[in-house]
Parts: sequence; C-alpha cells; structure tokens
Amino acid sequence: MSELDDFRTETRAWLEANCPLECRGPADEGAAIWGGRNAVFKTPAHKLWLDRMAARGWTAPEWPTEYGGGGLSREQAKVLTSELRRIQAQPALNSFGVWMLGPALLQFGTEEQKQRFLPEIVRGEIRWCQGYSEPGAGSDLASIQTRAEDRGDHWIVNGQKIWTSYADKADWIFCLVRTDPQAPKHLGISFVLFDMATPGVTTRPITLISGKSPFCETFFDDVRVEKENLVGTLNRGWDVAKHLLAHERTMIGAMGEVAAGRPVGQVAADHIGLDEAGRLDDPMLRARIAELEVDAAAFRLAMERVGDQVKAKQAHPAIASMLKYYGSELNKRRHELLMAAGGHEALEWEGERSRDGAMARDWLRTKANSIEGGTSEIQLNIIAKHLLQLPGA
Repeated sequence: MSELDDFRTETRAWLEANCPLECRGPADEGAAIWGGRNAVFKTPAHKLWLDRMAARGWTAPEWPTEYGGGGLSREQAKVLTSELRRIQAQPALNSFGVWMLGPALLQFGTEEQKQRFLPEIVRGEIRWCQGYSEPGAGSDLASIQTRAEDRGDHWIVNGQKIWTSYADKADWIFCLVRTDPQAPKHLGISFVLFDMATPGVTTRPITLISGKSPFCETFFDDVRVEKENLVGTLNRGWDVAKHLLAHERTMIGAMGEVAAGRPVGQVAADHIGLDEAGRLDDPMLRARIAELEVDAAAFRLAMERVGDQVKAKQAHPAIASMLKYYGSELNKRRHELLMAAGGHEALEWEGERSRDGAMARDWLRTKANSIEGGTSEIQLNIIAKHLLQLPGA
C-alpha cells in the first residue's frame, strides 16, 4: 500500500472511533460549533468532537504543526475531507479565524502574532469577526472612514462598521482602519486586531427579512488598539485585506459545495411521494434536482482543482471571485428547489411541523449570499476584467 493509502486507513479508523454519533448526519443551526470564550455546544459530544479534532490539528489540517495545525499535505487533507464526508461528520469547528484570518496571519503576521493567535484559533478558544464594510463605503471597500489616531505606542480608533457577522458573539475583530487620511485611499489603510471587550466597542444586531440575522452594526468610540496588533506593514493593510478577501470569497462559495441538512431529493420525496418506478412523482422537479446535483458535483471538483492550484501557487488571484459567484448562486438554487419540494409546508413561518419556518427563513437568508463578501455584480466585473480580460471591462 502507498503512504497515502496507509494514511486513509489510519484516518478512517480514527474517525470511526472518535467522531461521536451525535456529530454525524445533517446538522441544524443549533449544532454548529463556533468556539470562543462563550462557546455554546448542543451536546457534550459536540465539545468532545472539537477537542479531539483540535488535538490532532485537524480543525486546520494544512496549517504548520508549530502553530497547532495538522501539518498535512494537500493530498492528505483531501483524504481527510473525503473520509469526513463518508461518515457525514459535522464540522468540528466553524471559524472565521480558520477560514479567513489564519491564512492572512500565516502570510503577513509576525512570529509573535502567529504563536499567540493561531493555536487558539485551532483549538476553538477564540472567535473572530470581520471589520470591513462601512455604511458610507458601499461596494468600494477602500473608501473606509474609520480612523486610527497615532498615540505613540497605541492608536485610538473611532468609526463604524456594518454587516459585521456575529460581532455580538465574537471575542476579537480583524479590522481595516485608516491610519493616513492624506494618502491615496488604497495606501492609507492598516489591518489591526483588537479585543471586542475593549472599552468603546459596542454592537447592535441587524434583523433581516428572514426574521433573524448574524449581522451587526459595530461602533468604535475612542477604542485603544495596541501597535503590536498591526498585521503587515503600516498603511499597507490593503495588501492583507485582498489576501483575506480571496479566502472569504472561497469560503462563501463553498456553500455551493457543502449543503447542510437533508438532500433536496429526500425532502421532495417526503412531500411529493414516489411513482411506481420509485422515482420522484414530479418529472419536472426531478429534472431540476438532477441538474442541481450534477452542477454541485462539478463545482466540488472545481473547488478541489483550485485548491491544488493555490497550493502550487498557480491560481489566478481573481479565481476566488468565480468560486464565490457560482457557489452563491448554486446555494440559492438549492433553497429555491427546497421551497418547491416542500409544498405548502415550506411557506409556513412558524410552527412545529415547519421547525419555526426554517425552510422559508433559510431560503430568504440565501439572498444575502450574493451580497456578502462582495455582490455578485462585483464578482462578475472582476471576472470580466481580470479573468476574461474583456474589452471595456
């Protein structure tokens, strides 16, 4: 057997022995593990699952072992992913630290910053939020107005962020601030980290059309930020921001690959029934579901290919926009089909049968997929200009 075959055998055995039964199969929102100082776990088994995966570094499998990661090769990480998928294991950790900040720290952080933050991220001991968007900036992220005033060994930050996902639950924030208001807008920005418990930080949740939301308004009033928490070069935070955005867009796009809950076909079969041949008793809906599944499988392979290209440093910087756009639209299609498959029960807003209107609320929530992380229109502009190099783009 090859070394990779040996790794698969060992990984399969370890997962079978260590992934609790409660952490297998479709997960509802309450089962998601976000970690942090005020972590909430649906069951003790979910806490155990996080601890076991973190102990192996498998919450960040390709990160270096010296920072708590798994130290796996790209090929080993793909084996781990496939084995997790095989047993329908729920994610051991959902983390903006793993998905976004970690890669930025690995690229731009000091050794002290890596040693301080990365192991905590791997263990799920610190929960992060992202301070990018501002009320007056729209899609022009570089137009931020939140300012950091130099006070010697620290800055005083004043301003406001919006659409800050889970800001009311986060421990720390990675934030773009303007440190040189006289410089061209892309050059006077810095990337800083600070504790959300710092005096002067306040948050206010924003309720969406679905009736709930992860988003918040976040306000900074004379917030002290230590200069040791500057990531990258002063006034060159845009470089860090772009690197992180690529990972964020890939993360959002991955929603098109990984679907929470039961497959669309099973939901449709429960509500519509099967014909004499054992097929979904609605040929038009059956064809649409089949088309979705084929597209999702193709997208999953595309994600794997791009991952390989990134590891080999051969990926185009704008490829993340393609993944974000297609993944967002694919997830929206999935929930449109779930609504069609659910019949009248899908329209219920609350009640025991509809799990408090989860199907309708989740469908409405997907509308934000094509806005957050850069709108679909912005992604298409990037694709046209940088990937397709269309005239006039």
